[in-house]
Amino acid sequence: MKDGQVFTVSEISAGGLVVSSENPRVVALISHKNRGGQADWCIPKGHVEKGEDLTATAVREVFEETGIEGKIIEKIGEISYTFRVGKKRIQKTVHHFLLEQTGGELSHLGDPTGEVLDVKWFELEELASVLAHENERKVATKAMEILN
Repeated sequence: MKDGQVFTVSEISAGGLVVSSENPRVVALISHKNRGGQADWCIPKGHVEKGEDLTATAVREVFEETGIEGKIIEKIGEISYTFRVGKKRIQKTVHHFLLEQTGGELSHLGDPTGEVLDVKWFELEELASVLAHENERKVATKAMEILN
């Protein structure tokens, strides 16, 4: 690689929207700092660890970032996007699942990375105005269609 040359790496993540066992019209979202230093609300997700399949990653990441234990209902879909960090171009694909709460309590304190600032239940109808990224708003719309 030449000095100053940008290189591309691929990343795969999984996560999803977990529906409350007490109210099937609310899901848990996380807040984290975006690249500009502001807090954004987004769908919990994270990197696939060695030996994990996508569903195991989604269940684990939702639990780590929200404190909520869940089981997969079905796959919502996937989104792909590219961003840069220094000289690295990252081509990321995120697989999103719809989960049903099976236990746990809402808390961001189990996040091993410390990136999650807050976690909160949101009404499905609020997601379009709360989620920071257009691609995640589309995922939320698909989740609402599945639940309706």
